[in-house]
Amino acid sequence: MTITIATPTAAGPRWPALFDWGFRTFFLAASLWAALAMALWIGLLAGWLALPIAFDPPAWHAHEFLFGYLSAVIAGFLLTAVPNWTGRPRLRGWPLMALAALWLSGRVAVLVAAGLPALLVALIDLAMPLALAAFIAREIIAGGNHRNLAVVAILGLFIAGNGLFHWQAAAGLTASGHGLRLGLGAAVMLIAFIGGRIIPAFTRNWLVTAKAGGAMPAAPMQRFDLIALAGLGAGLLAWIVAPEGLPTAMLLALAGGLQFARLARWQGLRTTAEPLLFVLHIAYGFVPLGAIALAAEAASPGLIGGRAALHLWMAGAIGLMTLAVMSRATLGHSNLPLHAGPGTVMLYAALLVAVLTRLGGGLWPDIGMPLYQLAGAAWIIAFLGFALGYGRLFLGQTKAAD
Repeated sequence: MTITIATPTAAGPRWPALFDWGFRTFFLAASLWAALAMALWIGLLAGWLALPIAFDPPAWHAHEFLFGYLSAVIAGFLLTAVPNWTGRPRLRGWPLMALAALWLSGRVAVLVAAGLPALLVALIDLAMPLALAAFIAREIIAGGNHRNLAVVAILGLFIAGNGLFHWQAAAGLTASGHGLRLGLGAAVMLIAFIGGRIIPAFTRNWLVTAKAGGAMPAAPMQRFDLIALAGLGAGLLAWIVAPEGLPTAMLLALAGGLQFARLARWQGLRTTAEPLLFVLHIAYGFVPLGAIALAAEAASPGLIGGRAALHLWMAGAIGLMTLAVMSRATLGHSNLPLHAGPGTVMLYAALLVAVLTRLGGGLWPDIGMPLYQLAGAAWIIAFLGFALGYGRLFLGQTKAAD
C-alpha cells in the first residue's frame, strides 16, 4: 500500500493548490483544529472561559479530538490514497471545498450546540464523514479495488460511534461511553489495518535503498498479521461492550501481546537513523501499550486511571501516528525527500511529551493540573508547529520549513 502521487496534469481547470489535493485541505484543517481545540480545552479546564457547548467539557474534548480532528485526517489520507488504489480521478476543486465546508460546519455546530436542537447538531456533524464514506466506497467499487472495502467498513463503525455518542448525550446518558469506545476502537483498528501494511513496506524500501542488508521486515498481511488483527478485534469488541472485568482484561492483554509481536517483526530498531520512519514504529507501539494498560484497568479499575490509560490510544497511537503520517505523506506528495529534519523531529518530541505528561497527570493526581496544562501546551506546539512548518506545501510552494 505504498502511496505515490502522480504529478498534476495541465488538463482541466486549475484550482488553488489548497483545494487541488485532499491531503492539503484536510491535513492543514486537522492540525489547526487540533491546536485550537486544545487551547479551548485548557481554558475550560482552568476555568478561564465558558463555551456554548451541549456536551459536558470532558465529553466535548474527547469528541472533538476523536471525531473532529481524526475525521479530517482520515479524509485527507483517503482522498489522496484512494486515487492511487483505484486509478480514478481525485476529488478536487468545488467538491473538495464542499466536503471541507461540511467538516467545518460540524465543528461549529458542536461548539455552539447549546443553542441548537441535538438532532440538528448530530446531522450536521455526521454529514461530512457520511459523504466521505459514500464517495470512498463508490470509488473503490468502481475501481475494482475490493480488498480495500475493509477500510470503508471500519470507517462505517467510526461513524456509528459518532452517532451513538450524540444519541447518548441527547438522552442524558454518558456521552463518553459506548459511542466513544466504538469510535476509538474503530480508529485503533484502522491504525492496525493500514499501519500494518504501510509500516513494513516503508521499512523494507528504506532498508533496501540504504543497502542495509540483514533481516528484513516480515511481508505485510501474512497469516500472523491476520491472527493479530483478529485478536485485536476481539479485545476491542469486549472493551466496547464491557470495559471492566477479567474476560475483557484477558482479551485486551492477548491483543496487546500479539500487537507487540507483530511490531517486532517489522525491524523498527534498524530505522533509528531516519526519524520520519522510526516514528511510525514508535507510534504503532502505543497500540499494544494502550491495550495492556486498559487490560490492567479492566482487571483492577483505578489502578492506572481509565482516562490516563485511554490517552495511550487517544494521544499516543492516534495523535503520534497521524502526525507522523501527515508529515511523511506531505513530503512525499510534494516530491520532497522523505527525511525528517530537526524541526520535524522537534514536533514528534513535543507530541511524545504531551502523551507522557498526560499519562503522568493520571498517575499522580496531586500534580495533575500542571501536568495536564503542560501536556496541552506540548500538543499545541506539535500541531501548530506542523501547520506553520508544512503550511507552505499545502499552499503549493515547494519547500517545507525544516
